[in-house]
Amino acid sequence: MKKILAVLLSAVMAALLVSCGGSQNSGASSVEGRTSFIMGIDPEYPPFSYLGDDGAYTGFDVEVCQAVCDYLGWKMEIFGVNWDEKLVQLDSFECDCVWSGMTILDSMKEAGYVISAPYYDNTQVLVVKEDSGFASSADLSGKLVAVQLGTSGEALLNGDLADLAATFSGVVTCDSFLKCFTELAGNSVDAVFVDLPVAASYAAENPGYKIIDEQLGAEQYGIAFRSGDKALCEAVEKALAALVENGTYAAIAAKYPDVVNNLLLLND
Repeated sequence: MKKILAVLLSAVMAALLVSCGGSQNSGASSVEGRTSFIMGIDPEYPPFSYLGDDGAYTGFDVEVCQAVCDYLGWKMEIFGVNWDEKLVQLDSFECDCVWSGMTILDSMKEAGYVISAPYYDNTQVLVVKEDSGFASSADLSGKLVAVQLGTSGEALLNGDLADLAATFSGVVTCDSFLKCFTELAGNSVDAVFVDLPVAASYAAENPGYKIIDEQLGAEQYGIAFRSGDKALCEAVEKALAALVENGTYAAIAAKYPDVVNNLLLLND
């Protein structure tokens, strides 16, 4: 009988713990008493977020988030999101934010997400092989172009730049920008449509590619938080302001020449 009672008691306690956990995740994330912070990143998006040679995640956004967490006394954890499902994963509490070269979209604000002030000015560009002979987007008429799923680049080709996309023979979508470049390397596509700093970083490290000198679509990067997490967003923004003031932000930015000139917190 004692064993039966013990099993029943354990089951009841487990149910209570699950219930408490569920109710805890039903609202906004607290700031007071917080000891850790989970950063949601695209794990293959240099120079903002990527796996370094030492096997640890790094990049401009990752380094800045680490500095924010150090300043606030939080332990930083990293969660690699599926970029096309990033907001679903954010809503599922798999991370506390999405912070990884993320374009601020009105649709996200309208859906209730809390978005930080913009920190980076960005444009989209086309990357081609150096020996391709392509010098403008017009030269890609009748050609295949690759773009990453869930990105602003994909949204532009389906929206404001739909007329341009209609001149291509097709648009190939890949679940990472690295796969887009694999398609280009294998001549399965003729160009990759991608963020300028990502394109510059890739071309610098991989000879044989060039960026077409044509900027297509202005946008800004920000940090996305769940609906109701305004206090958490404000805590991060205040920490960022302090890091700008004490020079930490500029010191991190200096490591990333493809990023530094378009950082709003330094150049406004």
